[in-house]
Amino acid sequence: MLEIVDLTIVGTVVTVGLFGGILLALMAGRWVGRRAIARDGAAGLPNIGSLEAAVFALLGLLIAFTFSGALSRFDVRRAQAVDEANAMGTAYLRISLLPESAQPTLREGLRNYVDARIATYRALPDIEAARRELARSQQLQTQIWNQAVAAVHMPEAKPGTDLLVMPALNAMFDIQTVRVVATQIHPPIIIYGMLIALALVSALLAGYQSAAERGYDWVHKIGFAAIVAFTVYVILDIEYPRLGWVRLDAIDQVLVNTRAGMK
Repeated sequence: MLEIVDLTIVGTVVTVGLFGGILLALMAGRWVGRRAIARDGAAGLPNIGSLEAAVFALLGLLIAFTFSGALSRFDVRRAQAVDEANAMGTAYLRISLLPESAQPTLREGLRNYVDARIATYRALPDIEAARRELARSQQLQTQIWNQAVAAVHMPEAKPGTDLLVMPALNAMFDIQTVRVVATQIHPPIIIYGMLIALALVSALLAGYQSAAERGYDWVHKIGFAAIVAFTVYVILDIEYPRLGWVRLDAIDQVLVNTRAGMK
């Protein structure tokens, strides 16, 4: 799976392979077309302009929808980081509603929890290190929850405190699950396979259509191959942020700022 490898390597391999594949498909289509001309003459080369246009339109639609979906999920992940920071800040503030004797331990546990969440994202793209930090934060969840349950049942606890503190902690823990699941929501791999296949078929048809041309315009052919290959690379990079060149480090600053406010 893409989540357990260095996406910069995967993206580079896919980009270079697709770039070379498109150029080969263009040459192959031109070669087939020139053989048809040599056999039947220029009149024997069928006009496939409408077919070529349909395939290119389908390729454009697939690129547009794939890019749009990746960018949409990227924005959602950024919003989730803000939601988690807000949930952490709310939970930390509501600890002050608990008996004073229980507050220091809970505050320290919450600070450790926030540290673990920040460390989880800083560890990426080292997946194993991130998983260790995630496991540590989940252990701290159990610890914090048990301490909070004990605190709201202390004799000096004010009535209704549990209705304010426990939901805040629960919301903070829930957003962690939401963010973990969000990293696993991607289009099926077959979508990317279809995108690459359509790019190669489009190149094959374009090469076939150009068989009647006297010269061979390498500038346009290389430009087409480079644009399509780089677009696929960018889509992959946005779809799997933190594992390639596209990062969410800037938005993680909201977690760091929240932690700094936990005095």
